[in-house]
Amino acid sequence: MPRKAEQPARVVEGRRVIYAVAMSLDGYIAGPSGEYDWIVNDPDIDFNEMGSQFDTFLIGRKTWEMMAAQGGGGGGWSGMKTVVFSSTLRQSDYPSVTIVSGDAAAAVRKLKAEPGKNMWLFGGGELFRSLLDAGVVDGVGVAIMPVVVGGGIPFLPPPAKRAKLKLTKHKLYPKTGIVSLDYDVV
Repeated sequence: MPRKAEQPARVVEGRRVIYAVAMSLDGYIAGPSGEYDWIVNDPDIDFNEMGSQFDTFLIGRKTWEMMAAQGGGGGGWSGMKTVVFSSTLRQSDYPSVTIVSGDAAAAVRKLKAEPGKNMWLFGGGELFRSLLDAGVVDGVGVAIMPVVVGGGIPFLPPPAKRAKLKLTKHKLYPKTGIVSLDYDVV
């Protein structure tokens, strides 16, 4: 039987797009109403170190509006360029962030070609799916919370193309039971 030719690993140069989120054990990034009160904070997670690898924050409209409504101000993350993907928001109404209303994958490819640090794709399972399907997501970092939510916003909403991942790092946080997994998209 002839062997199937293996696909070469993706070569990623320059800036990387990393989908970094917290997820329940049953695969949700938020509850049915967008709640995330089940996400626990572990004192051993160094958020400053984690955030230092990024200079651009990529976020979907629904997640951005939810964060703004809960006191985030909608102005973006301190020290990071914030790019919100939306077909309904107008740039003139939100001068402190960049609104992308067209082809999200094309916009991300353009950002990847610019100098800078990695980009944090945060929240927005639908945005993750579209960018993963377009081949512009380079890594996935997921902090699995020790909780079963039972429903809500999935980590990767269907329908999605299959993506092969390679584990690059893992860590257990015994105080809270969080398991952190980092993957490259291959």
